[in-house]
Amino acid sequence: MKPNTTQKVARQNIVKAFFQIPKISKNPIAYFQEILDKNNGVVSGTIPYKFLLTDRPELIRQMLQKNHKNYRKPRGLRFIAKKYVGNGLLISDGAYWLAQRRAIQKGFHKEKLEKISKTMVSEINHYMETKLNIYAHKEEEIDLVKEMTHLAFRIVTKGLFSETVENHRLEVISTALSNLQQFLIDRARKPFLIPWHFFTKKEEKLQKKIDESKSIVLEIIHNRKKSGSKNDDLLDMLLESRYENGEKMSDQQILDECLLFFVAGHETSAMSLTWTWYLLSEHDEIQDKLHHSVIDNLGTKKPSFESLKELGYALQVIEESMRLYPPAWYLVREAIEDDYCNGIPLKKGTDITGFVYGVHHNSNYWKDPETFDPERFSPERKKQQKPYTYIPFGGGPRYCIGNNFAIMEMQLILAMFVKKYEFIKVKQSEPVGLNPLLNLRPKNSIKVVVKKREL
Repeated sequence: MKPNTTQKVARQNIVKAFFQIPKISKNPIAYFQEILDKNNGVVSGTIPYKFLLTDRPELIRQMLQKNHKNYRKPRGLRFIAKKYVGNGLLISDGAYWLAQRRAIQKGFHKEKLEKISKTMVSEINHYMETKLNIYAHKEEEIDLVKEMTHLAFRIVTKGLFSETVENHRLEVISTALSNLQQFLIDRARKPFLIPWHFFTKKEEKLQKKIDESKSIVLEIIHNRKKSGSKNDDLLDMLLESRYENGEKMSDQQILDECLLFFVAGHETSAMSLTWTWYLLSEHDEIQDKLHHSVIDNLGTKKPSFESLKELGYALQVIEESMRLYPPAWYLVREAIEDDYCNGIPLKKGTDITGFVYGVHHNSNYWKDPETFDPERFSPERKKQQKPYTYIPFGGGPRYCIGNNFAIMEMQLILAMFVKKYEFIKVKQSEPVGLNPLLNLRPKNSIKVVVKKREL
């Protein structure tokens, strides 16, 4: 229903926007922040499709929660994503999405997560013994992006499949997904390069790597079904999932969901861990407080699923890190029919982008928003947060299904690392900067020195 008063929304001039493409491509976060600050948090336009960009929590809540049935994943994203990684939970819409969500949600219960936590602890211990101990003994500089990506990929692989997958096969999947992310970003930000991609057969080469990755995952699925073995992993959860009519998922559906677990499950955690250790290396006092909190609450006990509730300060550190550097720095939905929110028209066919990074850094909702302060997420202060001002995992019915998996993984890593090691800042020749791809990555490498703590 149309409101009695309609607010005027600033429109982005198409000609002006065209000449801003290099600036937008270089750093869309800075550009989005600039135009939203000038236009009261809402900008619309047509370049070449209708869009609306906002960092207003109430508008984001409208499309994610209050009137979520009127919004779907954008047509362009649906087409491209289905082509490369299938029609998994992150991409699908409507009745199919709802059936998948209900079937899969049952698998993320407490018992399953508790069993997966043991796999996580084992992988973290292995990484500490084979990597961190060596780095700490030499007090060697390490690249956080490289190391956290390696660890997160190992954890999501074991969480998915339990059994050991050969390193060279893992490398095929990891490289293909990394190349896909860069390709999709280039295609979105630099559409003029599409003919060049065709001429150089870049897309064709990428498709071959993606197909190879799919073949590896399908082989794992087929081998598991043939063996009949039971494992405490996410693949078992998918194989055992049932729709309301009692039917199981097809191999293709299981493949689609596995690929999206890979995409969302390792990149998000890897970047969150990278930014968290970067922030802790910049703030010794907070890193020391985290260390003492873990020692005081766990003592000689090893971190486990049962001890997560005792790692409250570790959770605060993670949440504040994800506020400052949200891996999913934006989210997009397409309006199916005309809608309105607080007098703002949300027109049919418009791609509405919620600028998550902008919301998380908005001084209207956060005091000293650029300051790293985990106390913002103390139980008392969390109650004061305005709805949808903190949305690292989205919101509404499509709230990220793997959020508990990711948070548990990061809590365990922080607790196990900080108990034994100290991450020390290294002076760098270039500022870290931001590289906003599908996930928010640092522009330049982040180096730290790992040092063993005095116990």
